[in-house]
Amino acid sequence: QKTSWGGAVLSTQVDVLTGEKVATPSKLTWKLPTPFGCPFICVDKLEMDKGGKYKLETSTDKAYPGLKIECKSDLADINKTTVGCTYSGVKNLQVIMNHKLTKPQDFTGEATYTCPVAVCGVKFTSAVLSGGLPDFGVRFLKGPFFGSVTAKEKLAVYTAHCMYQATP
Repeated sequence: QKTSWGGAVLSTQVDVLTGEKVATPSKLTWKLPTPFGCPFICVDKLEMDKGGKYKLETSTDKAYPGLKIECKSDLADINKTTVGCTYSGVKNLQVIMNHKLTKPQDFTGEATYTCPVAVCGVKFTSAVLSGGLPDFGVRFLKGPFFGSVTAKEKLAVYTAHCMYQATP
C-alpha cells in the first residue's frame, strides 16, 4: 500500500495453511524512498518477519555520479552488515565491490567492460593484495556465433564454449 508520507510503501505478507500455530503469521515490509524528507538515501527495505527478525537495506546514488552505494543489515549483528558499491560512470564499464562493514579488508569485486562484440570481465577477492590472481572471462557474440573463455583458480582451470546457431 503506497502512502502519502514521502512515497513510502507498506506491504504485508500473511502465511496461510502453514501447518503450525503461529501467533502473528505475517511479515511487514516498508520502503521509504525519501525517509524523513531526506532525498540522499533510500530505505529499500525495512522488514520484520513473523519470527521478530529484521532486515534493513538502504542505498544512495547521490554520493558521486555513476556510483551506487548499498548497505544491508539484520539489525542484530553489526559484523553481518554488508556494504556494496557499484560504479558505472564510465561508458561500457561496470565495477562492483562488496565487503563486510567491520572487515573492509576482506572484499570481493568484479569489473566488466563491454565492446561491440565482446564482454570482458575479471573477478577478484582480497587475496589479490597478497599475490593471488583474479578469475578472468571473455564472451564473444557476433551474429549466429557465440563463444566464451574463462580462466579460474589462479589461471589453472580453463573453460571454453562455442556455439553457432544455424538458421534454415
